[in-house]
Amino acid sequence: QVHLAESGGGLVQPGGSLRLSCAASGFTFDMYSMSWYRQAPGKERELVAYLSSGGGVTSYADSVKGRFTISRDNAKKTMYLQMNSLKLEDTAVYYCRRGTDSAFWGQGTQVTVSS
Repeated sequence: QVHLAESGGGLVQPGGSLRLSCAASGFTFDMYSMSWYRQAPGKERELVAYLSSGGGVTSYADSVKGRFTISRDNAKKTMYLQMNSLKLEDTAVYYCRRGTDSAFWGQGTQVTVSS
């Protein structure tokens, strides 16, 4: 069965960096686009970044453009989100998802940006 597992979250100071990972199993990873979402307390879940199956097409929410980079290693069946210059408002639970309209989500990883 499809399984997505995020890791790499934690507590970081403003201006710091984190790299999230999403390990995939149970499906042919390189055939699917992937995405990162986040949900802050009291807010709706939002799309942060998208990556095509081959890795050649990306898109980002305006709020993270120039700071976050989405990537994937199809041989390792893993997707990444490199987050630099983190801001207080980046605090959220981050989720990976297969595509942008599937029912397959990871369990989430907490990212807290705080001084």
